[in-house]
Amino acid sequence: MTGENNIPDTACIGILGSGQLGRMLAIAAAQLGLQTHVFAPDAETSPAGQVATLTTTAAYDDVAALRRFAASVDAVTSEFENVPAATMEIIGAACLASPGAAALRAAQHRIAEKTLATGLGIPTPRYWQVRNREDLTVAMETLDGPAILKTCQLGYDGKGQRRLMPGDDLAAALAELDSDDAILEEMIAFDGEISALLARDPDGAICHFPVTQNRHENGILVTSVAPAPIVPALATAAQTAAAVLADAVDLVGLLAVEFFVGTDGRLLFNEMAPRPHNSFHWTIEGCATSQFTQLARILAGMGFGATTGYGRWQMENLLGQDMKRVPSLLVSEGAHLHLYGKPEARTDRKMGHVTRRLGD
Repeated sequence: MTGENNIPDTACIGILGSGQLGRMLAIAAAQLGLQTHVFAPDAETSPAGQVATLTTTAAYDDVAALRRFAASVDAVTSEFENVPAATMEIIGAACLASPGAAALRAAQHRIAEKTLATGLGIPTPRYWQVRNREDLTVAMETLDGPAILKTCQLGYDGKGQRRLMPGDDLAAALAELDSDDAILEEMIAFDGEISALLARDPDGAICHFPVTQNRHENGILVTSVAPAPIVPALATAAQTAAAVLADAVDLVGLLAVEFFVGTDGRLLFNEMAPRPHNSFHWTIEGCATSQFTQLARILAGMGFGATTGYGRWQMENLLGQDMKRVPSLLVSEGAHLHLYGKPEARTDRKMGHVTRRLGD
């Protein structure tokens, strides 16, 4: 049975992954009268599973479980980019799949996403593929300056990377990284880091959110401020680049793209994530339609909601070591506190965030 606009009365969104992004998507979907079904190896007791309508606990390569899952929902999205692309292909044979296998493949590998960006004319810092010590030696000699050595896959929040300077022990750096699939990236002088977020529907229509400025410490996002205090031309350039990337991989859903703003004024691609993004959690309170609600609307065929921003906002991540601040935040006027339901507050683990309005 269907209601108006061909939206199923009991539409159900499938979520691959069980973390805080899935949790906030499930909450947003429920506000639209939608059900959610979380599929993950730890689905039942996870942050997302705690608030979902249904859960399936299974591995991402369990084909039979994936097919049953896909048959139980109207559309599926992934809340993190390291779900196997083959899993997304299995889902896509049965229902609408977001962001799509091509987007996942690009975002899962740093060389792949940098190659995609440069091929589309989007500038990046210089980079080199590193498979062994010889590759690293040649790259460092060519660069002759500071660099960051990163794993090509699975690194996040500062993990799987190491800074290098000319003269450093390269063998030790590779041993520490413990990977034969790495990338060496030029360290550039920059004035700031920004991120752009867009939504793209199955017909290719695109809707942008206000660009955000970010501050990281030890590779972990600390705060985001929106709208970013940058010249309009720079914000437009970031949104245009994000749209080019989204079209290139035929993305359905959300795409966040992080950029460096160089001291010379250049905008340089850093990385992309085809999912909701930490730097846009402020949209829950600060936009007419949050990033999570927008994704739910796309998956349910409801069309875009307005992304008008309501003034200036700051989002601050709460890590494990910050949880002692929760009692004071609970009574802090103007503080919008979000806790993710994680059982153990480990150092540098994202446990929640708090959003505040900074002004008009």
